[in-house]
Amino acid sequence: MYMDHGESIYRIIPPKPEIVPRPPMHKSKHSYAKPPSCTTFGPLGTTCPKVANVAGDLQDKPVPNQSHATFGKPRGDYAEQPAEYLKKCAKSGGKVLTLAQLKREHPEVLAPKELKPQTRVGPPTKEERPVMNLVTSKNFIVANAVEVILAAPKKLPEGSRDYLKKEDYGKVPKYLSHIKKDIDAEYSYIRALQEAREQEEAARMRPLEEEERKDLIEGLKTKWEQVNTNYQAGTHITKLDTMGKMKRKERHEAELSQIEKDIEKLSKKHIIVSADG
Repeated sequence: MYMDHGESIYRIIPPKPEIVPRPPMHKSKHSYAKPPSCTTFGPLGTTCPKVANVAGDLQDKPVPNQSHATFGKPRGDYAEQPAEYLKKCAKSGGKVLTLAQLKREHPEVLAPKELKPQTRVGPPTKEERPVMNLVTSKNFIVANAVEVILAAPKKLPEGSRDYLKKEDYGKVPKYLSHIKKDIDAEYSYIRALQEAREQEEAARMRPLEEEERKDLIEGLKTKWEQVNTNYQAGTHITKLDTMGKMKRKERHEAELSQIEKDIEKLSKKHIIVSADG
């Protein structure tokens, strides 16, 4: 019986790929500029402002496009024109001459149109000769010192103002007095607020009675005994191997320390407490 296992000597060479010819590109026989039937674009101003070209027989838009009143410029306006590039001497209007050519052909263009007047004196001529061999024996340093020593002091003009004879000379300016008054008034206001706050706090305080103080001390001692009993129950545990044992021991120690501090505060003679609580 013949069985085909898919192996054959003829399958070693792959077959040639079949080239499928591309069909020609579809081109519609209708114009792309023709408006579609029942279009809602551009019917404004017509007899049917909502829907136009219902029959589909229009060859152009029912309302022509206005300038920049569409979704952009007409097709093709954004494309660059290959022939309209910037050419040589297009802006200058002619041939651009080099500097050497300009000097040779048109030197009058480089000539200055207006000369500014000369402000510096020219150099001396060769006929003008300076005075030579002038020497002086004057010591200018000594002469200047003697001139300064012998010079009389300058006199002040008669109409000059003498500031020592002013009316408010040596007196405190008036603006400083106003500033001091403002500062004193501000300090007085702050002091009054502090006194009012202290009086309000003093009204809410009262002295602790002796019987109440003894009751508080007795209650704290009773609570200390309870906490101490619970604390002593765990003192035999030498190995604190769990977090619960460590937290319990620390809590008992903190409570005992706080109770002892409260008892020490209540042991004083004069104790002031808040009247609200």
